[in-house]
Amino acid sequence: MTTSAVLDEVEHEPQAEMRSSPTAAARLRAETTAVRLHIRWPGVRKSLDEVQKRRAADAFAADLKSLSAAKKLLDTSHPKFKAVSAIRSQAAAYWRGCSLPYIEPGVRLIRREDVTAFDVQMRTAQAELAEAVSQLDDCYGELVQQARERLGDLFDPADYPETLQGLFEISWDYPSCSPPEYLRSVSPQLYEEECRRVQARFSEAVQLAESAFAEELSGLINHLAERLTGQTDGKPKVFRDSAVTNLLEFFDRFQRLNIQSNEQLDGLVEQARSLVRGIDPQRLREQTTVREQIAEGLGRVETSLDDWMSDRPRRSIIRRPR
Repeated sequence: MTTSAVLDEVEHEPQAEMRSSPTAAARLRAETTAVRLHIRWPGVRKSLDEVQKRRAADAFAADLKSLSAAKKLLDTSHPKFKAVSAIRSQAAAYWRGCSLPYIEPGVRLIRREDVTAFDVQMRTAQAELAEAVSQLDDCYGELVQQARERLGDLFDPADYPETLQGLFEISWDYPSCSPPEYLRSVSPQLYEEECRRVQARFSEAVQLAESAFAEELSGLINHLAERLTGQTDGKPKVFRDSAVTNLLEFFDRFQRLNIQSNEQLDGLVEQARSLVRGIDPQRLREQTTVREQIAEGLGRVETSLDDWMSDRPRRSIIRRPR
């Protein structure tokens, strides 16, 4: 019933070789350390066995080979289960929010000065998860009984462990991104090759960070501009405060994590920041002129961002067997 995973990053399609400033890559390597988040979680769906799938196929006169069917073991909409899931989501969001992408699947780069705070935050998440799982376990019998009634003949007691304790886990580690030190004495030539490989990987990590920032900013700008200019029934579209606050939070995160590797990107971020500096959502709702001015300015920044991103090659992460 249990599955585990290392959180992964989005892959990109290859177009051409990318290069970044050696200074930026060296600074990134010197100022960050790798951090990997592990999630262990029980599976809540299980595929039907052959007999059950055959019955389902017969009911629809379907080809068994063309049918995929699964049963839901637990009600994940139960408040106690949702509370447990929320902690997982918050931990993953925090991990992503305080770090930069790296080319290794499931690995991100965190500033060394932030490691202590990260460790404290994740230990807090661990404690909160343990308490939430304990509360979920208290009503586990109720959830199993509901599944028995809901699944009918598909219910199988063997699908359910005696307790949920120990099935949920959040953990993390700090994998090394440096060449193994033993290679220096074993094979100096191989050690030098590994050093060059690491240097190249951090150069690519700089490119990944720049692209991630640019794509996120473009999406946020596009969303806000669309809400500012669009109409519904002849009236300005209603937008949530988050359309503005998410953008402000991006600026704070960019300032904190930016490795200052690309002056053009830095300039575009600053242009967008200056447009919304001191502007609150209510003012945008009430003042048409301000809304139009900001929408126009954001549109120009978005166009420049699109031009900037279109000139940049994209890469793919090649997964190596582990």
